[in-house]
Amino acid sequence: MTDALIDSLAASRKAQNITQAQLAERAGLSRMAVQRTETGDVDPRYSTVAEMARVLGMQLVAVPADLVPALQAFIQSGGKFLGQPAGADAPPSVVESIAAEPRGPANPAKAR
Repeated sequence: MTDALIDSLAASRKAQNITQAQLAERAGLSRMAVQRTETGDVDPRYSTVAEMARVLGMQLVAVPADLVPALQAFIQSGGKFLGQPAGADAPPSVVESIAAEPRGPANPAKAR
């Protein structure tokens, strides 16, 4: 497991004011398993990390390594664009385009 993943789990636990013992109990793990996972003393099983994530309201997602930079840009943009070069703004959404169009009568047939 990566250090970033384990750090994210520990940060989420702390942000939610959950103790290692509470997380362990809710996840069906021993407190020692949670502690050793967070300190990096063990390389935890996927199932251990998945249960910790579930309890913390998180979901593990496998992403191909070559897509990680694009996914990070997407997340950092607030979900506005994907696959554009860094620094490029997203084109207006369809909703924004429609909202910007001048409006005529709601029902052209009634306007006659």
